Amino acid sequence: MPTTADLDRALSEFASRPGFALWREKVKSTHGCAAPVKLRGSSTIRRKHTGEVLRATGGSVWVPCGTRREQLCASCSAWYADDAFHLIRAGLSGDDTKDVDAAVADRPRWFVTLTPPSFGPVHSRIVGPTGRLRRPCACGSWHSEHDSRLGQAVEPDAYDYEAAVLWQAHAGELWHRFTIALRRELARLGGVKVAELNRAVRLSYAKVAEYQRRGLVHFHAAIRLDGADGPATAPPGWASKDTLAAAIRAAADAVTVATVRPDGSVLELGFGAQLDVRDIAGRADQADQEHESERVASDRVASYVAKYATKSTGAHDGPDRRVCSLEQIDLLPVSDHHRAMMRTAWHLGGLDRYEGLNLRRWAHMLGFRGHFLTKSRRWSTTLGELRSIRARYRLAEILAELEVAESDVVVVNDWEAVGFGHASAAERELAAGIAETMLQQKLTKKDTKKGMHHARTQS
Repeated sequence: MPTTADLDRALSEFASRPGFALWREKVKSTHGCAAPVKLRGSSTIRRKHTGEVLRATGGSVWVPCGTRREQLCASCSAWYADDAFHLIRAGLSGDDTKDVDAAVADRPRWFVTLTPPSFGPVHSRIVGPTGRLRRPCACGSWHSEHDSRLGQAVEPDAYDYEAAVLWQAHAGELWHRFTIALRRELARLGGVKVAELNRAVRLSYAKVAEYQRRGLVHFHAAIRLDGADGPATAPPGWASKDTLAAAIRAAADAVTVATVRPDGSVLELGFGAQLDVRDIAGRADQADQEHESERVASDRVASYVAKYATKSTGAHDGPDRRVCSLEQIDLLPVSDHHRAMMRTAWHLGGLDRYEGLNLRRWAHMLGFRGHFLTKSRRWSTTLGELRSIRARYRLAEILAELEVAESDVVVVNDWEAVGFGHASAAERELAAGIAETMLQQKLTKKDTKKGMHHARTQS
């Protein structure tokens, strides 16, 4: 590891090189990406019918790595979080630019949290609505908020690590079965056949997985009911908010996945008893202050989901890359509890009966192998479409300069990757500084826009 003096010297030397200005511009073009992809090639814009070259560029360009993981790249994860926010928000409040009718704000909607069951007592803080501690931990202590023992097993030898890892590995399947059970419950409550449910209502959702301190994920999901044709249509009268809430509770309680322990005994996996179902405020709720504490605002839900979509791996203080051996796990800077979960995942991954779970591949994720941010097709737009909108916007700027319509041109891109990441500690340090500055400018711009919007609404 280079010393501070060595790094300062390297930074000074690198900043004085003739090519530094060009390097800095390339870093800025990727918003300070921590691991840019370096491309070489060309891009040509031709007239569709004549083949005339209107614009040709070539050489070396950098593009962002595009990761959603905050620990790997703060800049790219911030862009991912922004996209996730707009994707979720469009499904809650509507957005004409994303073909989602504003009437979705009046549909039956709930913000649901599904938790894992207990596999043994862990050190915790039990607080009341005001944030004050209500009772001591199972160990008898009153833990502070920053106590390093929080989330760790009170009795490691008695903690059921095998069941915890297997629950983690099947969490995605549990969610899938939950959505199936939810449709069945809706059909039962509505008095229709399951096969005919889509002719009456459409169930849409967007969910994110978040790690708890004990190393297990729980799911936060915004769930919405539309009419048969999706967001533009209202559901029938029987498909009310209360009906949806009852179906959610029944489905969460009923869904299970059966697997086996290493000794061959059957293990039934399900969600925990701590189910949270909160009303998402609609347009008509803004004037209703009586039940305000029972509701959560649409923008808050979108922000919450976007936040945890980028904190997926860092939340359990583990590595963001795969591990290759038990020896590597033993050297990781993680808690004993999380190390035990990784070791358990590695051990189970070596058994033939769990071959399909790929547990060794996902040992660094404590056995969880599902997607972190998912949505149903009818919820709103897609992340790919949001990126496509940005690309078309940049192309439109270029075509405006050329005074030609997009329908009259063909864009030919021919790029290949020739490098990844930064070449030295000095480059990584300077890129991180540029990223921090650009992120701060972005946040300042957002705050300014919010202030101007608030001032207009107040006036």
